[in-house]
Amino acid sequence: MEPALLGAILCCLFLGYVLGSIPFGLLLTRAAGLGDVRAIGSGNIGATNVLRTGNKGLAAATLALDALKGTAAATLGAWLLVTLASPAATDPMQGALAGGTGAFLGHLFPVWLGFRGGKGVATYIGILFSIAWKVALTFCTVWIIVALITRYSSLSALIAALVTPCVMWWLAGPLPGIVFAGLSVLLITMHHANIRRLIAGEEHRIGAGTKR
Repeated sequence: MEPALLGAILCCLFLGYVLGSIPFGLLLTRAAGLGDVRAIGSGNIGATNVLRTGNKGLAAATLALDALKGTAAATLGAWLLVTLASPAATDPMQGALAGGTGAFLGHLFPVWLGFRGGKGVATYIGILFSIAWKVALTFCTVWIIVALITRYSSLSALIAALVTPCVMWWLAGPLPGIVFAGLSVLLITMHHANIRRLIAGEEHRIGAGTKR
């Protein structure tokens, strides 16, 4: 790999991390006077935990912004790679994947919050929409089907994350498939507590009203 291309990819990764590490859930709940969202429920900064404040509007805004930062990071990464590494860069997909990966890592492990962030589902979907919208729709479709059958949000995300790398490889090629396999492993790992509750039969079902 040419030095210019490697340097551009690292820049995309760093830019993505900075964007991804913006803790919208925490910022919105504090701005609304609801305190630190990390002090309730699961303790993370994602939309699901924001919903536990009882403010559906803030939860929806958190979901949208967490997804958009993934989309923005991947989109800017594709542009930045071509801009910085031209003519060495021939595939903007590499920049999109680097930017998206950085955003995902930033959301999961934000330096500003002691590397304790969210679980990454919204950001994962946002990256998908930038890189391969058909795969993003596949993720959402699988999530909806599993949720309707089981009423487990966490299980829906886990199964969709398992399916996504295979579909990505098929529709977009080996490199995106491999990258998303890695992102899926991280997403599943971040749901370790949910997995334990699913196995124990104690996981919260959609609409059940139990706080965890």
